[in-house]
Amino acid sequence: MRLKKMEKMDLPNIFSKEVSEGVIDRINQLSPNSQPLWGKMNAAQMFAHCCVAYEMVYTDKHPKPGFFMGFILKTFVKKMVVSPKPYPKSSKTAPAFLVSDEKNFEAEKQRLIDYIRETEVLGSYIFDGKKSLSFGHLSANEWNNMFYKHIDHHLKQFGV
Repeated sequence: MRLKKMEKMDLPNIFSKEVSEGVIDRINQLSPNSQPLWGKMNAAQMFAHCCVAYEMVYTDKHPKPGFFMGFILKTFVKKMVVSPKPYPKSSKTAPAFLVSDEKNFEAEKQRLIDYIRETEVLGSYIFDGKKSLSFGHLSANEWNNMFYKHIDHHLKQFGV
């Protein structure tokens, strides 16, 4: 296997210990009573929502999209998700990411932190060229943008 030089990331590098721990520090500023600046989810639901992106990598919980939906995702949604451009506030979310039932704050918080740390430990080279359930093969930079941008968006939603 040929080792690649560390790829420059568009957004802060979630694969680095410094950035992942900074994100975790922001997560740790939230409490079960933290209120969103926009949107309908409470903090526990937001943690569960953010875990879905990681579940799609680390579990078989979510089915692969069918051919037509895969085409739609790759053609129309992928660019918005993997680009460095921030998400607009209160933007629509995919059905798999909808969380409306009550969640346990501490359990969901720990689950998200564990996913962030697992991703950081694995490193960008594991993700470079890895196939996404929804978008096909992605570069390490695209994975980074997808992971970092999503969680940063929701932490900003809660003012941290």
